[in-house]
Amino acid sequence: MVAFPAGRKGQPGVAERAIAGWLKPQQRRLPLYFPYVQALSQLQPAWQQAAQTVLGYLEAGETVVFASEGDVSFYSTFTYLAQSLLQLQPAAQVEAVPGVCSPLAAAAVLGQPLTVQGQRLTVLPALYCASDLETVLTWADVVVLLKVSSVYRQVWQILHRCKLLRHSYIVERATTEHQIVYADLRAYPDLQLPYFSILIVQNQIRQFQVAALPCPQ
Repeated sequence: MVAFPAGRKGQPGVAERAIAGWLKPQQRRLPLYFPYVQALSQLQPAWQQAAQTVLGYLEAGETVVFASEGDVSFYSTFTYLAQSLLQLQPAAQVEAVPGVCSPLAAAAVLGQPLTVQGQRLTVLPALYCASDLETVLTWADVVVLLKVSSVYRQVWQILHRCKLLRHSYIVERATTEHQIVYADLRAYPDLQLPYFSILIVQNQIRQFQVAALPCPQ
């Protein structure tokens, strides 16, 4: 059984489309429903229902694999599915196969390292308050904003004020056939970005401050 998050409106989801060409005839598809919301009151029942569905196949002697975008340990729905499954059946065997998470995929697309030497990296999964980014920029050398689409205009203004737009990059749908890259964001204050968009900021201000510090005596 090959499980994956069900797509919206009857259409295949990202994970299902990614693996479709690799499935063998004897492998059956198992779409699992997970609502696209933040409310735990809706998410937890969905996790439990999905885990119960998977458990039914495991108890019947089937092996179930769950396909996920990126890495299953990096802000992945798989984490909640696995936890819910183990609550139902502690003896269940769960194995995580490492993948490539989106910040590393985006760095590869840009053709540059995500970090070097002693640079400090911060990843913000979703930004709901401008002060979060402003605070991080005071000490992080590289900042990654996941799912930046809903707050892009607000983020653009902060980067403009900090003179960091030239050192900021956006990758839409990294590594897919619909991938788009934007470098030097000064010309893009009003981008309409899809959900799977990632922004990487090379914090030149912070790096200059570190370089300007006197060497200890």
